[in-house]
Amino acid sequence: MMIPVRCFSCGQVVADKWEEYDKKVNKEKEDPKKVIADLGIKRYCCSRMLIGHVELIDEIINYGRK
Repeated sequence: MMIPVRCFSCGQVVADKWEEYDKKVNKEKEDPKKVIADLGIKRYCCSRMLIGHVELIDEIINYGRK
């Protein structure tokens, strides 16, 4: 699934930060706490939107093809 555009709790835009967060944490193996601070995310509700997101679109798209 795609990351929600806004935080469910406070409404701050978080989707524009997803690609950089994903690149730094999953590919460059940086500390998620440091990356979130560098992106300027201060609220923990917005942090959980990035930390808790699981990218499933690549797995789901295979079920539509035969």
